[in-house]
Amino acid sequence: MRKASRLFEIIQILRLARKPMTAAVMAETLEVTVRSIYRDIAALQAMRVPIEGGRGIGYIMRPGFDLPPLMFSIEEMEAIVLSLALLERTADEELKQAARRVNQKIAGAVPQPLRQAMDTKALYAWGSTAQPTGFDLAIVRRAIRDERKLMLGYRDELGRATERTIQPIALIYYSQTANIVAWCELRQAIRNFRSDRVERCVTGEDFFKGDGDRLRELWTSGWSEKAVSG
Repeated sequence: MRKASRLFEIIQILRLARKPMTAAVMAETLEVTVRSIYRDIAALQAMRVPIEGGRGIGYIMRPGFDLPPLMFSIEEMEAIVLSLALLERTADEELKQAARRVNQKIAGAVPQPLRQAMDTKALYAWGSTAQPTGFDLAIVRRAIRDERKLMLGYRDELGRATERTIQPIALIYYSQTANIVAWCELRQAIRNFRSDRVERCVTGEDFFKGDGDRLRELWTSGWSEKAVSG
């Protein structure tokens, strides 16, 4: 990795870190020596990048530092093109429209060689496309962000209809459908709800502020293996 790219990656790591990052952790991530990280940190600090900390205690970046507009490599541009194409296979209309806007914005901002990488027809996302759902998946994504409860009319794999109040924490996209991962207040457990079995989805009045991260930790720490449909 060239030094300029490495300096950029260090800035990105520190901007996203929630706690001090040691040189050893960054060196392992970037596959360089710890000594290289120390030199890079010193170079960034000399350029007035607001990095604080030291050896043994880790480094943090003061809030408010903004990077200049991003530039992509050819490989990164191809990754973006393919990712946007994969979104076209979902049933989330709002995300599909957003993907098209992203495509237009990037195409208008990048130099001609990168624009050609976006315009090429050499990369495709092949396979079946998810069928439209009877409700807008954007409702679920907003509820996850806002930590707001949802009211579902749901029919399980045996065709039994139930009414559920759920605390949505994740949305998993598949080629055929999407799964809503949520804490189900009826079952008092984490459950997966297939979007193609949801007959009604309404935003509730109540919130579960502050519980989203805790429930996601519960889900990813092993409960996900026990989570079942409905």
